[in-house]
Amino acid sequence: MQETLHLSSSTVPISRPKHLHFPPHSSPKAPTISLPPVPKPPPLKSPETQTPPIISPPPSGNTQLQELLLYLDSLGVDSFYCLHSHPPLISTPLSQIKSTVDFLFSLGLTAQDLRRIFPMCPELLTSSTSATVIPATTFLLREALVETADLRHVIRRRPRLLVCSVERQLRPTLYFLQGTIGIDDKLGFSYKDTIIMFRRFPSLFCYSIKENFEPKFDYFVVEMGRELKELVAFPQYFSFSLENRIKPRHRMCVDKGVCLALPTMLKLSEGRLRERLEVCCSSSAPVRTSPLWCRNTNTDGDNVT
Repeated sequence: MQETLHLSSSTVPISRPKHLHFPPHSSPKAPTISLPPVPKPPPLKSPETQTPPIISPPPSGNTQLQELLLYLDSLGVDSFYCLHSHPPLISTPLSQIKSTVDFLFSLGLTAQDLRRIFPMCPELLTSSTSATVIPATTFLLREALVETADLRHVIRRRPRLLVCSVERQLRPTLYFLQGTIGIDDKLGFSYKDTIIMFRRFPSLFCYSIKENFEPKFDYFVVEMGRELKELVAFPQYFSFSLENRIKPRHRMCVDKGVCLALPTMLKLSEGRLRERLEVCCSSSAPVRTSPLWCRNTNTDGDNVT
């Protein structure tokens, strides 16, 4: 089909295409984002069909410790104090502890006694009954001549005696006090006096011969020049510090020219001791029969060093 375009000068024919092709209009494509598949929720189970969670049992060591604590608590013993003061208790078999407890009950001790002695000497809980506790008890009865009726009282006061070795400590101490291995074979206590000393002060058998008895006995005999019967009456002498108590106080008495009884010289506080020495110096020198010797001074129990 043609149309005629009329211009001023001429007429120009114009041809119109039959078909016009235009590219379709489209917007730029957006980037495609892949999303992970949404997991399906697990099927709901009724309480009857649910499987309970698996709980691992506690380690065997914890079980043993729990049994130990429960057993000591059943006796009324302060288990946490014993464990803190003696950590080897943690690994001690419960059967061994029960063996020791049963043996102590057979000696006449009560649960109340155990509540006292185990915190005093937790080593008793870890010591072998057959190898240590029974031999020490036999020594006390047969060699130290502790009366059966008095055994409970002795153990209550000094439970550490039951964990001492008979061969290395108890019997050598007995022999030393009798003069068998003393400073001089002519010096020593009779067997009877040794037993009296032990009954008055059971801790005597817990001390070291080399570190305690020998130096203190030597100073008592050689430097102080005193009589052995004073030690029989006051065996607590061996519980005082040689360097910090015995020597300084003996020198104070020597400087003042005064001889005081052992309990008076060692047990009084330093202030009271000086007052006593001043009283003695302002009057006539005291003799052994003087009240200044304080023979009635309580000598029971331990003292401070």
